[in-house]
Amino acid sequence: MNKIIICKIHRTIVSCIFILTMGSCGIYETFQTPRYDITDKAYGDIISPDTASTGNIHWQTFFQDEKLHALIETALKNNADMQNAILKIQAAQASLKASKLAFLPSFNVSPSADFDGSWDVQLPVNASWEVDLFGNLRNAKKRKQAAYLQSGAYMQAVRSQLIATVASTYYTLLSLDAQYKIYEVTEQSWKQNVEVTRRLMKAGKYNAASLSQTEANYYNVCNNLIDIQQEIQQTENQLCALLGETPHPIERGELADWLAPEVIHVGVPLHVLSNRPDVKQAEYTLAQAFYATNEARAAFYPALTISGNYEFRHSLYDIVGSLVQPLFQRGTLKANLDIAKAEQKEADISFRQTIIEAGIEVNDALVAVKSAREKAENYSKQVKHLQDAVKSTQLLMKHGSTTYLEVLTAQQTLLEAQVNQVTNHLTEISNTITLYQALGGGR
Repeated sequence: MNKIIICKIHRTIVSCIFILTMGSCGIYETFQTPRYDITDKAYGDIISPDTASTGNIHWQTFFQDEKLHALIETALKNNADMQNAILKIQAAQASLKASKLAFLPSFNVSPSADFDGSWDVQLPVNASWEVDLFGNLRNAKKRKQAAYLQSGAYMQAVRSQLIATVASTYYTLLSLDAQYKIYEVTEQSWKQNVEVTRRLMKAGKYNAASLSQTEANYYNVCNNLIDIQQEIQQTENQLCALLGETPHPIERGELADWLAPEVIHVGVPLHVLSNRPDVKQAEYTLAQAFYATNEARAAFYPALTISGNYEFRHSLYDIVGSLVQPLFQRGTLKANLDIAKAEQKEADISFRQTIIEAGIEVNDALVAVKSAREKAENYSKQVKHLQDAVKSTQLLMKHGSTTYLEVLTAQQTLLEAQVNQVTNHLTEISNTITLYQALGGGR
């Protein structure tokens, strides 16, 4: 009779578990990366996608300046942000390991001893094992896996940003060097103008006001030299901070040594943008939210824990299984599920927006590079004509055929054009670096 009752109870429990399992199929689903209709047009209509991508080029090939290579390698080794990113990966790895161990039984020993004429030693061993009937442990592990992958994407994002920042700061330093040389030449030229104006004033061809204006312009250029020297030192300090080093002079090349890629391949948006670390981070955040929602669903189902006790004193081995259904927490569990669903939806919206912003970054950088390259030829022609104009006005001034104002105007216009030319060159370089990073470069 007892056997019949036990069998009926057993069949009932098995049936309940089967019904619950069938009703909980959704909590075993695996995360699938969503495909949005905006992905194919992520770059806009500015350029046609191709099969190759400049973002796949290794940074040591993309940047061909050996001195820059040394700086980037030092930064990757010493930079504080990189070191912190590595620690984040280690922490995520430890968390993932802990979630995997949750599938194994747990054991604990509680030894005790009594002395009553003779020693009475007890060494009970307690064991418990949670059976993952409804995917709670599985979803927790999957969520930790996504967190681990996200930490890897975070490190790649830090690495990519660090490479781009070191390169941009380096070329900013080179552009300041180029500007300093322009002001040095200008300072010497304008100093000669002061001497010429002084001689012409003594000859009665110019008055004191002419000399004062010429001298004022000269000293303004001298101050510009001091300002640029200050900017150079501060930019060197910025680079040192990125390198994780104390302030020191930076060994460097020249701005003219920059070799820009003739053709920039943007690749297919779906493939290229999916390689960007920030997009990967957003994707893994969504995956974590997905599995967190599954965990919240799994909380509605019973937890089956098998526990055992083995005590050496009595040679007693006892196994007990407990099936606990959370009947009185439904309101709390429902609220937790609603929160998880809302956070998953928020992560989905953020992922989509990240893809949109990534495409816009590519579009912006392409436009900026194209504009800078188009203006480069115009600046070259402008500087050439202004140099001719300065020579002509200086010659006319020596013969008394023009006023000092025309000379000053020509010189000032030339100086502005030369500085603008250098600035435009830096703009092209900076946006090329930005485009390289936007295409997932920096690996």
